[in-house]
Amino acid sequence: MNPQAKLIFIMSLFLGTTITMSSNHWMTAWAGLEINTLAVLPMISKSHHPRAIEAATKYFLVQAAASALVLFSSMTNAWHTGQWDITQLTHPTSSLILTAAISMKLGLVPFHFWFPEVLQGSPLTTGLILSTAIKLPPITLLYMTSHSLNPELLTTMALLSIALGGWMGLNQTQIRKILAFSSISHLGWMAIIIVYNPKLTMLNFLLYCLMTAAVFLTLNSMKVLKLSTLITSWTKSPSLSSIFLLTLLSLAGLPPLTGFLPKWLIIEELTKQDMVPAAMMMSLLSLLGLFFYLRLAYCATITLPPHTTNHMKKWHTNKPVNISIAILTTLSLMLLPISPMIVTIL
Repeated sequence: MNPQAKLIFIMSLFLGTTITMSSNHWMTAWAGLEINTLAVLPMISKSHHPRAIEAATKYFLVQAAASALVLFSSMTNAWHTGQWDITQLTHPTSSLILTAAISMKLGLVPFHFWFPEVLQGSPLTTGLILSTAIKLPPITLLYMTSHSLNPELLTTMALLSIALGGWMGLNQTQIRKILAFSSISHLGWMAIIIVYNPKLTMLNFLLYCLMTAAVFLTLNSMKVLKLSTLITSWTKSPSLSSIFLLTLLSLAGLPPLTGFLPKWLIIEELTKQDMVPAAMMMSLLSLLGLFFYLRLAYCATITLPPHTTNHMKKWHTNKPVNISIAILTTLSLMLLPISPMIVTIL
């Protein structure tokens, strides 16, 4: 892709995200979401491969439908209350429609079908943007309207997201699809707590972005897209593969790594809200996700030759580890000891 065009698209992403996050009026928030959608489409389809074009088409159709629902929700609310302010979303029908629209934007169950397909058709760097930066504006809208959302609906969608995200990731061999189902599962953890403690959702999202960025950039550095090629990657960069193992375990939420912190705080908050059955279900369903993270970690580090994998051998070039991977991986592993400070900030 032309560097000037790439710069324009990335700047548009920043612009759209900033407009949505800083707006009070529904129309400006909608405009920011549209700018984001239009900026990311060329980044998905830049390879001109039929799968990439299909992914871009699916992404456009789903995001257009979700944006239409956002407009419909805000207009219904304005019709009944006379308010266009985002925080004044008080009409119950409007809040239900908005929940559906934001769920489509994020890829929450039952509106999740587009996300694994779009991620599979995108390059790894675009996949990183789709998994992290693109989800910030919709989560911000949920944060601003959290006081008027339906807790029962969000709890149901969250539990289904955690279950399906873990379940459907079990049988995958494509790493991008595994990461897509991982993202759906993590979004379930964020959705269930947004009504009770919105700041905790934002903390969870921030830590999820750190860990996912470390995983995507590591995979991009190793040039790996499938489990069969991941098996031989440890010979090229053993240190990167061993750190990759720890990052995956952090993403799974194992103590004493960073990923354990949001899960611990969310389960604690749910217990305070007398939602012990939901907390138990989430804890048990997260074991499904742990299985495919361990499968990825096994393929990355513990597998030893000889192999009978049918794929072309890659050149073994020793490239220095990118500084951003080093910083993100360190943050993904070592933030748990400062959790008292993080909780105090919250």
